Amino acid sequence: MTIKPLEGEIFVVDKPLGWSSFHVVKKLRGALTARLRHAGVRKLKVGHAGTLDPLASGVMIICTGKATKRIDELQAGVKEYIAGITLGATTPSFDLETPVDATYPTEHITREMVETVLRQFTGTIQQVPPVYSACKVDGDRAYKMARRGEEVELKAKTLVIDEIELLEFSPEEIKIRVVCSKGTYIRALARDIGAALGSGGHLCSLRRTRVGNGLIENALSIERALELIHTAPMAVADPESQGGSPESEVCIDVPPISFDAGFMANERVDIKPWAQRQCQTAAATDGK
Repeated sequence: MTIKPLEGEIFVVDKPLGWSSFHVVKKLRGALTARLRHAGVRKLKVGHAGTLDPLASGVMIICTGKATKRIDELQAGVKEYIAGITLGATTPSFDLETPVDATYPTEHITREMVETVLRQFTGTIQQVPPVYSACKVDGDRAYKMARRGEEVELKAKTLVIDEIELLEFSPEEIKIRVVCSKGTYIRALARDIGAALGSGGHLCSLRRTRVGNGLIENALSIERALELIHTAPMAVADPESQGGSPESEVCIDVPPISFDAGFMANERVDIKPWAQRQCQTAAATDGK
């Protein structure tokens, strides 16, 4: 397979836990442009078809060149997630980014109750997005406002949840599979499920296993995607042959560049769970 970044490539990658979606795009774009410089190419459009929270892992679709025109189409694909929900406690972010702010009883929660509640969230529903989200409020990102301690008010959105399946149950934690439309916040779903159970809830794990036809079992690790970008056959159109018919264009090969297989050891995550950050802060304080 020859990679043609300008003509347009679609990479289905497995986003690492802790990385922001922008981190993934920046890493792939950096590798692509580093190699394309050898062919005299200085700029390349690279974008993703759907944000994935830093504290989630799984399928992200990265588009390059002319394939970026397909981002809206790809974003509209059905999403599938495997989510872990801790019951009996809430957090401001509805996940592990922030500390628990309230606790509730869970002794009354049964498997039958959970299955009944999950059915209430299947179909067309109204959902208020988390304040810790990329939604815009007067031109500013909601999560930036929330992290500054500002009040954020978001309106409910209409979305569709096709399936919710209970995979594992205990009164303190459940694991579910969710098939849903674009715009669904699984963190908000965790909040709403906890409230509907007469308790509280927040997301303790999230893995996206599908975006449209992009499946997790076919997704490239970041290491493998970057190895291909550095070393696989690559070609771009010769500028002197452009302007005519596609059949008349001549492609020139882009030479491979060196690949550091151990690069991940130097990569920093963008966000860690609150408890992990606290442990590291305490350890640093004790070490002084």
